[in-house]
Amino acid sequence: MTTATPTPTPGRYVIDAPRSEITFTTKHMFGLGTVRGSFQLRGGTVSLAEPLTASRVDAVADAASFATGNKNRDRQVLSKTLLDTDAYPDIVFTASGAELDEAGAWALPGVLTAHGVRVPVTFTVARAEVEGDEIAVEATATVDRYAHGVTKVKGMAARYLELTATVRARRADDGAA
Repeated sequence: MTTATPTPTPGRYVIDAPRSEITFTTKHMFGLGTVRGSFQLRGGTVSLAEPLTASRVDAVADAASFATGNKNRDRQVLSKTLLDTDAYPDIVFTASGAELDEAGAWALPGVLTAHGVRVPVTFTVARAEVEGDEIAVEATATVDRYAHGVTKVKGMAARYLELTATVRARRADDGAA
């Protein structure tokens, strides 16, 4: 039996995409209804440094994996009307540092590239666990779709999405991919 420890070992961790997910909630119908959905991660790395403030995160999600359980809505979001996943298949997040905020929570300020547009976004770490050679992190962020140029269907689809990234990553040996 492995015991969870509060401090991860510095090093490079490879995201375990099948065991990780990005979920979101947003509003629709002029704010009357809530939509829940998800994206799948393709992969990425978490490079933990000493000190942790020098850590780095690189993650890629599959834009075409957008799913809410409503086939008509999903088809419209994936189309040229909104995400245009044929032209912009990846959603990329890169953070080149970590910060401890005034409330004592870790934040990962970085850049989110979606729909071909790079926008600053900060993920706040809600939970982090270490078990053996794995880390599990849950972090949240608010994303403004208008900032990414995804502006059609105003009113029917909300401007902001509340994202939760739940990421599991395994320590990789130096030089491992």
